[in-house]
Amino acid sequence: MDNLPNCPKCNSSYIYEDGNLLICPECAHEWAAGTENPSNVDEMVVKDVNGNILMDGDSVTIIKDLKVKGASGPIKMGTKVKNIRLVDGDHNIDCKIDGFGAMSLKSEFVKKI
Repeated sequence: MDNLPNCPKCNSSYIYEDGNLLICPECAHEWAAGTENPSNVDEMVVKDVNGNILMDGDSVTIIKDLKVKGASGPIKMGTKVKNIRLVDGDHNIDCKIDGFGAMSLKSEFVKKI
């Protein structure tokens, strides 16, 4: 069996080859053989309205009233949201808001506390 490198994204040792690609089954990261350098890993950078970099677990504040489809009222400006999770996509923050439940927010409508 070949001596394959660990995954540059999650450091898993369960790597397999598929043609010219190396694939990690744990995080689904794919990369070309020979580019194992962690500096080549695409990292998602999410910034708040002021340009501060957000990380998983941060607390943020809503900067304007946000209308929510199907809800009786908007999420008010100044609402604090704890323990955010960053995700890929148009709405790049997943969180739970008291009184509303699970929500997806855009980072342009929050500021880091």
